[in-house]
Amino acid sequence: MHDYLQFIIFGHGGYMTSILKVTASKLSGSILIPASKSHTIRAIAVATMANGTSILRNPLVSADALSCVDAARAFGAEVKTGDDYIIKGIGGMPLAQNIAINVGNSGTTLRIFTGLAALSSSKIAFDGDSSIRTRPMIHLFNALHKLGAKVESNEGKCPFTIQGSIRGNITSVNAVSSQFLTALLMACPLAEGDTIIEVELLNEQPYVEITLDWLKKQKIRYEQRDLMWFKIPGGQQYTPFDMQIPADFSTATFAAVAASVTQSEVLIKGLDFTDSQGDKDIFIYLEKMGIKIKHTSEGVLVKGGPMKGIDIDMNATPDALPAMAVAACFAEGKTGLLNVPQARLKECDRIHAANIELSKMGAKIEEFPDGLIIHKSKLKGAQVHGWDDHRMVMSLAIAGMAAEGETEIDTASAAAVTYPGFVKDFVMLGGRMVTDSDEK
Repeated sequence: MHDYLQFIIFGHGGYMTSILKVTASKLSGSILIPASKSHTIRAIAVATMANGTSILRNPLVSADALSCVDAARAFGAEVKTGDDYIIKGIGGMPLAQNIAINVGNSGTTLRIFTGLAALSSSKIAFDGDSSIRTRPMIHLFNALHKLGAKVESNEGKCPFTIQGSIRGNITSVNAVSSQFLTALLMACPLAEGDTIIEVELLNEQPYVEITLDWLKKQKIRYEQRDLMWFKIPGGQQYTPFDMQIPADFSTATFAAVAASVTQSEVLIKGLDFTDSQGDKDIFIYLEKMGIKIKHTSEGVLVKGGPMKGIDIDMNATPDALPAMAVAACFAEGKTGLLNVPQARLKECDRIHAANIELSKMGAKIEEFPDGLIIHKSKLKGAQVHGWDDHRMVMSLAIAGMAAEGETEIDTASAAAVTYPGFVKDFVMLGGRMVTDSDEK
């Protein structure tokens, strides 16, 4: 583990080890949202392939981000971590021969760097933790194979090796995960020859918009027809940059839902609503459910209160499903979290996990292949499983703050994947949380 991250998780950063106990809480005050995982990982990838030195200001410092740093270093980039990341890139091609990359728990790193690895004639190996070994890769492998890549895999999943180098051609991709298309969009400008990408299916469209924003910033040339067809000239280059990394709307989801279900008032700072991140729609969802959302010069003020159930198409916002499942438990009538089958393909099957764990707390839930129907419920504290999934752990903690009695969550250290300061920040707001290390 990186010393810097270990300090945050186990040292003075205020985070936890493995068990988190939560009781009913009333929140107040303000919270500054950390940097976006989506932007941080794309920034590291671009900086890695650029010819020169880039500065990432205020990036996310988390397990996922540092797994991406490890991948960058394996490619041959020089990376200095701290409050900023300073990355000297490799100018377009991995330098090492037959390198091995462990991406930890980071699916975004896995998909993007697989695409970049296909640019190299060297054989590059990928692996990760037990969760990563369940994540599907076959659709990306198929798309890269049509461009000339060779893959040896464990039934279309990690561990695997990939060897290029890819060249321009016509390929197609089933982007059941948007990361498959993102990987192609980021790698193909660096390949020889022009590439045409035909998109058969696309979930999570806003994440592709984030990728395209990065290509535009880099002045990468491409043509598109909506998000279903792209033509990308080859032989292009990434250039060094100096950029402030935007705050993470996926992380802001937890503060917004927590304020809503605990009948509290919280000011959420640092968000840029002009950014392409899809999870900014969480504020629209909550407002439609009856929560008061006020945009001010200091941030977004969320004031909890009575909620009503609504149907929500969550295809563009799958990461918000666990937290919105908690919100739905407190809404009059029933709430539908719909059209989000890809939520089953994340760090865990989040549709099933949300059903199982919130049911332990008394939630009335119906599970469907592509989502959940949740009826207003009275939640009670229980022992629940965090599924080694950062978003499940944090969502269950939010549920515990609005439930009667004590909720005990295991595998709680998983929250460090995207939000090492979760407990510290919410305790400062008034959250009643105790870690097992606090009790020793």
